[in-house]
Amino acid sequence: MKKQSFLRKILSVFGIAIIAAACAGCGQNQEEAVDENCLVVFNYGDYVDTDTIRMFEEETGIQVKYEEYVTPEDMYTKYKSGAIDYDLICTSDYMIEKMIQGGEALEIDTSQMEYYDNIGDEYLDFCKAFDPQNSYAVPYFWGTVGILYNQEMVKEDVTSWSILWDEKYKDQIIMENSMRDAFLVPLKWKGYSLNTKDKTQLREAQSLLMEQKPLVEAYLVDESRDAMISGDAAMAVIYSGDATVAIETNEDLAYAVPEEGSNIWFDCWMIPKSAKHKKEAEMFIDFMNRPDVASMNFDYIYYGTPNTAVIESLDEETLEDPTIFPEEETMNKCEVYQYLGEELETYYNQMWKELKSY
Repeated sequence: MKKQSFLRKILSVFGIAIIAAACAGCGQNQEEAVDENCLVVFNYGDYVDTDTIRMFEEETGIQVKYEEYVTPEDMYTKYKSGAIDYDLICTSDYMIEKMIQGGEALEIDTSQMEYYDNIGDEYLDFCKAFDPQNSYAVPYFWGTVGILYNQEMVKEDVTSWSILWDEKYKDQIIMENSMRDAFLVPLKWKGYSLNTKDKTQLREAQSLLMEQKPLVEAYLVDESRDAMISGDAAMAVIYSGDATVAIETNEDLAYAVPEEGSNIWFDCWMIPKSAKHKKEAEMFIDFMNRPDVASMNFDYIYYGTPNTAVIESLDEETLEDPTIFPEEETMNKCEVYQYLGEELETYYNQMWKELKSY
């Protein structure tokens, strides 16, 4: 199997712009209403092969207005603003659970989907942590959070989160600019659950992040990959898919999930209650699960896929790549994020603001 080139990922950004232009009659700027005949899809940045959207439009005649966001919190803020009625959202486990609990999610009718059975049972089982009946979410991609490091700059084995507090790497460390992903690092390092509700443990984690902050070069999200490829940092806390692309581009890079464990995350399609085109949204989800389409997206994104038809088509080298498909021992040490409730969410937000302004 030919791996996705980094150049193509860069060029795809222009593809998204082309789609936006093509949908000029379908949606306007953020303050204007979206045409009622358009399927409005909200997804993480750089998280779909734009050719698959063109294929969906051509095969179904349904226009797609495609928008992007950075973090689940950003998505939720914009969704709740009501400026746009989104028909379909791809977001992460704990945010889906929050929206389910808040009555913001619609049940998905999978009975009419031709390709839903391509989703492996083991992945649906993981998703029951935040969607107990598999009623509201259809897995899109999954992976881990770990440390991407430059082997020319980091000569020791990367086995523990503690290395991110080593002063010899001052100004060479990139942390995730995402609240839950930042806090998971000290929480797991100290043996706590990343879903802990113990405020003493959370404050200890915040204290450790404050202690670490003078060593941190930057808090980034998508830019972390590019910075590591360019050799601008020694280590970055990063999502496994970004690590895979970076390693493909720069052979000095390697990825590790620390021995204390980490997060195993699931990004899923969900239909919010704002949807005006539920049937069309379900058609889009099914289309994304079609083997050829799912293969295109896997080849582009290169995160772990829950699609068994795609998995069965992969070569041995890809299947044995622990960055994409971690070993069972690693997965057993990882946890799925869960929504912690409104009180803890407010508490987390306050701690995050305090950290960023420290």
